[in-house]
Amino acid sequence: MKAGPLFLLFLLIVVYALGAQTSPKPDALQQYRIGREREAQNRLSEANRYYNEAVRICRVEIDQKIATADSYTVFTWALQRLKNYREVIAWGERGLALYPNDYRLNEIMGEAYFYLDDYEKSLASMQRFVNAFANAPRNNDRVSTAYFFIGEIYRLEGKYQRADIAYSVAVRLEPNIALWWYRMGLAREAFGEYALAQEAYQRVLRINPLFTEATAAIARIRQRLNSQSEG
Repeated sequence: MKAGPLFLLFLLIVVYALGAQTSPKPDALQQYRIGREREAQNRLSEANRYYNEAVRICRVEIDQKIATADSYTVFTWALQRLKNYREVIAWGERGLALYPNDYRLNEIMGEAYFYLDDYEKSLASMQRFVNAFANAPRNNDRVSTAYFFIGEIYRLEGKYQRADIAYSVAVRLEPNIALWWYRMGLAREAFGEYALAQEAYQRVLRINPLFTEATAAIARIRQRLNSQSEG
C-alpha cells in the first residue's frame, strides 16, 4: 500500500523533531570550561580554540537576539582568556545595559581594566562586584579573585596595609593558591610586618615547595630580623 502525502509529511516532521533532539545546542560555557582545563594543562593553543568557539557561539546568540545574561558573561570570560581586554569592556558594558544586576560582568571588566593599567576603574568594578556578595561571599567563586585583584591594585599603589586586608580575605576564601599568599607576604614585608610576612611566605612553601621567590623572601626576612636583633 502506498503511503499518502499527508503520511509522508508526518514522517518528515517526526524525523526532523528526532534530529533536533539528538543534535544538542552548542554550549558556550562547556567550551569555555574545556578551554580552562586545557590552559591548566599548559595546552594553550588547544585552550584558545575552545575559547574562540565559546566566543563564536555567544556572538551568534547575540546576533540572533536570543542571548541571555549567561551569554554575555561567558562571552566576556572567553574574551578575557584570549587577552582581548578592550573587547571585554565593550561587551561587558553592552551586557550591563541589558542586565544591570549581573555583577559577574563587573568582575570580569575589573580584571580587564586591571590589565589595561586603569586601576581606578578596575577597583570601582571590583568593589561593585564584592559589595553585591558582601553577605554571602562564598556563594560566588569569583569573589576571592576579586579581592585578590583589589589587593594587587592597593599593593601597586603603595597602599600596603589595605592590600594586606584584601589579600587576607582572598586567601580566607581560597586558601590553596600559593601566589596569593606570596603577594600578601610582599605587602606585609613592605610595611614592616616581617613576622607576619614570613608566615605568609611559609604558607606559600607548604602549598608549593618549589616557589623559589618565597624561599628567597624568607631568607631575606631572616637576615633583616637578625640585623635588627644585633642592632
